[in-house]
Amino acid sequence: MQSVDRAVTILEIIARVGLVGATDIAAELGVHKSTASRIVATLEARGLVEQDHHRGKYRLGLGILRLAGATTARLDIVQEARPIAKLLAEQTGETVNIAVLSDGAALYLDQVSGTASVQSHNWVGQRIPLHATSNGKVLLSGLSEAGIRTALGSKLPTYTPHTVTSLPRLLTEIAEVAEQGSSVVSDELEVGLTAVSAPIRNAHGDIIASISASGPGFRFTDALVESARKLLVKAAADISARLGWREA
Repeated sequence: MQSVDRAVTILEIIARVGLVGATDIAAELGVHKSTASRIVATLEARGLVEQDHHRGKYRLGLGILRLAGATTARLDIVQEARPIAKLLAEQTGETVNIAVLSDGAALYLDQVSGTASVQSHNWVGQRIPLHATSNGKVLLSGLSEAGIRTALGSKLPTYTPHTVTSLPRLLTEIAEVAEQGSSVVSDELEVGLTAVSAPIRNAHGDIIASISASGPGFRFTDALVESARKLLVKAAADISARLGWREA
């Protein structure tokens, strides 16, 4: 943990100063120059810092832009989706979530509560399984079969008796989601929870996020789910248009 703390501190020092040598970094950290140099070398290998070979000093590398770009893209999705998600929550009465693919899981970026009395718990910041959720299946539908296999890993854990744990069956479902442009899942992650999702695309048409409406099955009936599905598909298209996508 000390090395991680020092690495972050080095990045903060370089960000503040702009161009700094290993000796100055070591002095500010209060460590030997060799210790600072080893950490800087690791950061340089990952592209987070780079050396000005004329002066022998370090500046932030392009890897920082890559990380910042990923964060900016997610903030853009939340910003553009928020007003549409609020309207969707009012229209459906159910909880609306925005999720993205993140290291083999669906990461929830934003949530808007519906008007119904019984609400889903707060998912923001949580990572949930791809194979057992409507958001997850929508996110997987944007990948190749090889990409799906990589994202899922070697195991498909069982969460309820309804969880799909057969990869061939899951691949078939994902292909259907890709064709239909939406996903409906009931009781696979939690018994009694139903959710319907649709894909959000970037300017290139890639699926970069998913928007869902979810609620308890006793209230979120088949008829209401179908109504919500149509609203979700339109909402997802509207958000995608805000992000630059134009449907052919």
